[in-house]
Amino acid sequence: MSKRVQKQLSSFKYKGEPIKITLGTLIMTGICILMLIVATFTQLTVHHPCIPFDTFTFLSYDHTDSEILHHFIKRYEYIPQIPVLFFIVALMGRKFGMLAVIGYIILGLFFPIFALGGGISYLFEYGFGYILAFLPAIFFSGTLLKGKIDFLRLFMVAVVGVLIIHILGLLYMLFIATLRHAPMDMALNWILSQSGIKVLYDIFFTIIAMYLGKLTRKLLWIVMC
Repeated sequence: MSKRVQKQLSSFKYKGEPIKITLGTLIMTGICILMLIVATFTQLTVHHPCIPFDTFTFLSYDHTDSEILHHFIKRYEYIPQIPVLFFIVALMGRKFGMLAVIGYIILGLFFPIFALGGGISYLFEYGFGYILAFLPAIFFSGTLLKGKIDFLRLFMVAVVGVLIIHILGLLYMLFIATLRHAPMDMALNWILSQSGIKVLYDIFFTIIAMYLGKLTRKLLWIVMC
């Protein structure tokens, strides 16, 4: 049983046949769309140690002072939409992952489910390029996740997949900024806020999300079999 399950997992097939669009898969796709919407409006506070540039100025201070210790702890407000996207790909595969994103985009063009609202006018928002970039990122990652999964492959998929989203998102942002004749400093601030340190967080949490997605998929396959 375990070998058959593993074979189905590695080939993204169920009972020897490609996964078909059924009521069950449509329900799962709808749940994935809901996950993307929830992740869009979810903000996680991440704390981690850091080494500031003015570290040496604090050497003579009392190291037990809570304010000094706080200076070496970085706080970051993180929106986990991209890791959720890759969790969906690892769970549902390339075809249904893209179907979920297409459904998310279509809904967003009629309802305010994007970060800054929704509607057809959202096509001209700076951040819409990141959403469109979900599709090629899913195609790439879903293709690579068909093979044997190990940490190196998860790391490679996370790095390249996340970079696809951020690079295409930035290009779209620059295109919109050009259309709007936006000042360069505003465009630079947008780049730093959307694709600065956030890229590293996205890669880190994406690796974890894909691993959890594959584990969840395996558990579901065992139950179904």
